[in-house]
Amino acid sequence: MSELFPEGAPEGNISEQDKISHDQPLAARLRPTTIGDIAGQQHILGEGKLLRRAIEADRFSSLIFYGPPGTGKTTLATVIAQTTDSRFEMLNGVESNVSEIRDKIAQARTWKQLRNQTTILFIDEIHRFNKAQQDVLLPHIERGTVRFIGATTHNPYYYINSPLTSRSQIFQLDAVSVDDLIPVLEKALTDTEMGLGNENIKADEDALRHIAEKADGDVRKALTALELAALTTPEDDTGEVHLTLEIAEESIQQKAIVYDATGDAHYDTISAYIKSIRGSDPDAALYWLAKMLVAGEDPRYIARRMVISASEDIGLADSNGLRVAMDAQQAFEFLGMPEGRIPLAHATVYLATSPKSNSAYKALGYAMEDVENGKTLAVPAHLRTPTRKKLASASGASDSELKYHYSHDYDGNYVPQAYLPEGRKYYSPTENGLEKRIKERLDYWAAQHKPQS
Repeated sequence: MSELFPEGAPEGNISEQDKISHDQPLAARLRPTTIGDIAGQQHILGEGKLLRRAIEADRFSSLIFYGPPGTGKTTLATVIAQTTDSRFEMLNGVESNVSEIRDKIAQARTWKQLRNQTTILFIDEIHRFNKAQQDVLLPHIERGTVRFIGATTHNPYYYINSPLTSRSQIFQLDAVSVDDLIPVLEKALTDTEMGLGNENIKADEDALRHIAEKADGDVRKALTALELAALTTPEDDTGEVHLTLEIAEESIQQKAIVYDATGDAHYDTISAYIKSIRGSDPDAALYWLAKMLVAGEDPRYIARRMVISASEDIGLADSNGLRVAMDAQQAFEFLGMPEGRIPLAHATVYLATSPKSNSAYKALGYAMEDVENGKTLAVPAHLRTPTRKKLASASGASDSELKYHYSHDYDGNYVPQAYLPEGRKYYSPTENGLEKRIKERLDYWAAQHKPQS
């Protein structure tokens, strides 16, 4: 049997169970046993929500939960098992192999035959399983031998095989908010059975809020910090353990940045950074830059995306943006960290506060769309190489068709002539920043003459 439902445990042996429980960390002792006890996740577990209805009605097959650490993925799986009176078996994607998977499935089949009880097979870090390991599950899920629940910190649509995701309902768990974490901490201090309620502990409100904020949405981390503070703080003269803000700061000294260099946080954060630059918000752009740097993101990756933004989002409204971005990239290579972060911040603020234009980027997209859709145009005869012009002349092209007007021979180094058949237009300049001057120049040229053929 699993650790959650130990086979052969003596009935009514409360003291033994209590002893085992109190040997566990506070976070393990206070693991919720009902849906209503789970902190946060109201978007999927609130009254009337799909997942809650499915659990309470015992109408679900396979589930995949994904989200940051400490948000309740394992807890939710155990609560589902208890709510549906199911047998619970757990494997870990890092440690388990195909043989262990088959053993668990064989046990589930036997249990179903002997006791008519369904087995929930919970696999933590399911993204760690390779394709063969994931494929082993498929026929047994389809036959109903086990009910599969997977948990992952990685986006399952990228890291789990599509045959498995297509057979599962996928739910995302969010980082638990500070307001949802504080009641958990308060309950830990008052719970006399599994918490710290039998201890004479007083915690200041700002101390609990500090722990909740620094836990970064991780319930386990918050409870671990509270337990550390409670166990290491000496009693005062009255026999009370008083947890102050200063003690809380010591118990959870550094905020753990939820960031995976190859996962959702990586892509979401760089997306927020670029969109903040595009949206002309230097404060937001600096925050996301800081988060990436503190979390250990590769600064070269940030610099590359900055260069892309300089052309895509600032573009011709301020062509110096591209120069500043490239200079920042070169400066970082010259300086390295930690000083290299300074030119990255310099360029970030410059780009965020620059006028914006994506006209060149859009124009290229329109032109490429024409080419890709088969609208390929022949080069006009007067723009071809001299050799190709001779061939055109031999084919009957007139002198006017072959005549190329050299721009530098004309006033203002400009002469109207056709450079593209059918007179197509792709580039539409904005009036933002320096691009306004480009628009004025193009409008002036257009007013001079009709293009000559």
